[in-house]
Order: sequence, then structure tokens, then C-alpha cells
Amino acid sequence: MTLPVIELREVSRRYDGGPPALHEVSLTVRPGEAVAIVGPSGSGKSTLLHLIAGLDRPDTGTVTVDGVRVDRLGESGSALYRRSKIGMVFQFFNLLDDLTVADNVALPARLAGMGRGEADRRTVELLETLGIDRHARSYPGRLSGGERQRVAVARALMNRPPLLLADEPTGALDTAAGQDVGKLLTELNAEGQTIVVVTHDLALARSCTNRAVRIADGRIAEDARTHAVAPETVR
Repeated sequence: MTLPVIELREVSRRYDGGPPALHEVSLTVRPGEAVAIVGPSGSGKSTLLHLIAGLDRPDTGTVTVDGVRVDRLGESGSALYRRSKIGMVFQFFNLLDDLTVADNVALPARLAGMGRGEADRRTVELLETLGIDRHARSYPGRLSGGERQRVAVARALMNRPPLLLADEPTGALDTAAGQDVGKLLTELNAEGQTIVVVTHDLALARSCTNRAVRIADGRIAEDARTHAVAPETVR
């Protein structure tokens, strides 16, 4: 059996002496899975995402992503980890408005030291695959919300990360654009991309993931398959 992409063991996190944001959470995500993390505001979803992304550290427990002990990383190590191991998609896109679409997409590769020629080829490939190549020289502010989110997904995939994290990726979109992004995530997962989506949008969770993990009061309240396809069969 393949090694997990994500493995959390007995992870807890508490802020400023308050109740635990997460309490003894254990979670395993294998290659090819598309997992939705769902739950109400304050349930611990964002804390879980931040721990996986190396943006925060647990008080107790271990966080391992693609063989890297994320909970042990310092600031520079966490930045390198995010650059090489994960792609992140945010609710409000986080694109740089003074860079063209192509330059936004290529930015992670340049930060990682990829040669310009290789970065340019990868950028063209991603823009064509995601159907936004006609916007390569445009600036993000001239695009629709759905198009900007496609640019954000392309940027997140630039360095071929083993894990794609999406934080409320449809939260700033209208219904049609949200459905479009859900379809895109489904297509990426069908091609073998491991995806974790944190969302309030239950329709998105049902449409583009094969597993739903419900968080309540800092604990996993439910972990259920939503499709019958086993992750090991996805390539």
C-alpha cells in the first residue's frame, strides 16, 4: 500500500488558554483522495488546514505530509516545504494585480529556482489545460471571479505539488462560477491529484470529493466515503 500524503497523529492545538481548537485529531489521506473538511465556523477546520500547510504548529501530536515532519520545521523550512510539497488556493485568490496572469502562475517556479524556459513552458501548459491561455497577458483585475480562481489553481499546481489545499475556493464566487471550480477540482482529482478542500459549501463537498471529514468542537465527528472509487485506483 502506498504511503499517506497526509498523516496526523493525536494532534491538539489550543490558543491563549482557551478551549482546544483541535483535540487529539488523527487523520490519514492517501494519494489520489479528494477530501472535504466540513463543519461550522469555529469548529477547527481552519486550524487543521494551517497545521497541514505548516502555517501553524500543534501543541502535541505529529503532522507528516509526503514524508516531511511538518511540525518540526522552522520558519525557513516551512517556506521551503510549502513551495515544494503543497499548492494552496484561497477564497479571495491572492493574486498579484500588478503581474500578468502568466507571471502570477510562474511566480512559484521562479521562487523555487526553476529555469525561465522551463517555467515558461510549464505556465503555457497549465494555462492551456485550465482553459485560460487567452488571458496570459491580461491582468487579474480584468478577469471574472471564476477565471481568477482558475489562475490561482494554475499557480498552485506550478511546482507539481503532491497535495493541493483549497480554503473555501468557491466562497467569493457566484453559483455558476462555483460549480465551474468544483468541476475543475473533480477533473484534477481524476488525473491523480490529491486534494483537500476546506469548505462550508456542502454542494461543493459532494460534487468534487470522495470523502467528507466533519469537524465539530475540535474533533472529528464523522469521516465517511462519498463515492465508491478507492483512492488506490486513481492515477
